Amino acid sequence: MSPKTTLNAKNLEVLGAERLAELLIEISTGSAATKRRLRIELAGKQSSAEVAREVTKRLSSIERSRSMINWRRVKALKSDLETQRHVIVDTIASSDPNEALEVMWRFMNLARSIFERCDDGNGTIVDVFQQACVDLGTMASAAKPDPRLLGEQTFRALQDNGHGQYDRLIENLSPALGVEGLDRLKALFDDWARTPVDTRAEAGRVVIGWGSSGPVYDDEFNLRHRDRTIRSALEQIADAQGDADAFIAQQSEQARSAPMIAAEIAQRLLKADRAGEALDAINRVEMKGRPSPFEWEEARLDVLEALGRRDEAQAFRWQCFEQSLNERHLRAFLKRLPDFDDLEAEENAFDYVSRFQDVHQALAFLVSWPALDKAAKLVRARAGELDGDHHELLTPASEHLQEKYPLAATIVLRAMIDFTLDRAKSSRHRYAARHLIECERLSMKISDFDTFASHPVYVAHLRGKHAKKTGFWTAAGQ
Repeated sequence: MSPKTTLNAKNLEVLGAERLAELLIEISTGSAATKRRLRIELAGKQSSAEVAREVTKRLSSIERSRSMINWRRVKALKSDLETQRHVIVDTIASSDPNEALEVMWRFMNLARSIFERCDDGNGTIVDVFQQACVDLGTMASAAKPDPRLLGEQTFRALQDNGHGQYDRLIENLSPALGVEGLDRLKALFDDWARTPVDTRAEAGRVVIGWGSSGPVYDDEFNLRHRDRTIRSALEQIADAQGDADAFIAQQSEQARSAPMIAAEIAQRLLKADRAGEALDAINRVEMKGRPSPFEWEEARLDVLEALGRRDEAQAFRWQCFEQSLNERHLRAFLKRLPDFDDLEAEENAFDYVSRFQDVHQALAFLVSWPALDKAAKLVRARAGELDGDHHELLTPASEHLQEKYPLAATIVLRAMIDFTLDRAKSSRHRYAARHLIECERLSMKISDFDTFASHPVYVAHLRGKHAKKTGFWTAAGQ
């Protein structure tokens, strides 16, 4: 294509305003979205208030709609919502932050009506609203509304957070809320927690069916949702105020013994320079033979370091590595060793990995580190333990190994081929066929198959066992 006919802004300028206007009218015919965008651009030439009116008009139209939004229409809806959000952020907010803040709240209020008629299983639409929450925080900081009124508005919004659109609202608004707004918000949630429950009056009630007199609500779910909303809000307020004790107060005695909650409590106590109490919190947990979560392990290590118990922290890092082969623990362990000691410790770690009970976990570690020579040695030594059903691990492992270690890559590919054919997984035949073709290519790079069958011998073996699997052989070009 000639540079002068390439579609870019500079080349289009030569058409002139009148011709471009005619083309835009032609292009927008039959496209409601394009027409709306053009009207917004025209409104922007008048004032930000006029743009706000255009956006509000569109938001009202979306809210009034009652048609169901199936998966085919989700993409168009997201595009429409993103257009309105960008106009609020890029056009209205730059001229009038107060107007933009008001319109963005109006935008957020669409969530309930949209989710009532839209299946958003993959989170496409809720992502738009969660980004709008971030925008709300920026606009509120610029507009500087009355913090108490902002706290009340935040409270009302969080009462109707049935789809997670407001999950990080307090975090985003905390700079604008300040001390006064956060105190007001906390008081409102405290009052709500003390208020006798009337499920009929609760916002965001979940409908589980329809009876002769109307909808049937899952009141037990709604009560749990109300309690979670209150607890989550008070936790976020405590974090915004830097109040570790207020956060801890929201956790039941049972919850404080859960590894993840204990880790969260310990991290907050560390921030408050209360390392001794953080150690008590982290030690409340009893794993009872269960593997410990990485977050809990990290929190315990942070506590030990804060207390100056570095040798104990190192011993715990190695213990955690031995249990999980988590490379982050090993890297942290090696980083704290003197020069040259780290090289010996790394070799000791590799020796330990090579003997690890789960060969797949060991292979995943060595490929990720990366220590491909060790991975290749592991594959050859423990080929009989490879389970070809672990294709999500073995496929990338073979790709990493094939350049320098073609025999190891071949062994990994054969494990997946054998699993597919031996277990009659016909849906995987095309993948197994590709693996066999790859094995043939790799065989040209292997001078010594050692104790493993050569490629022709392996293919002959497959023929003897699986001659009737014609789909596989056809796909493999055999």
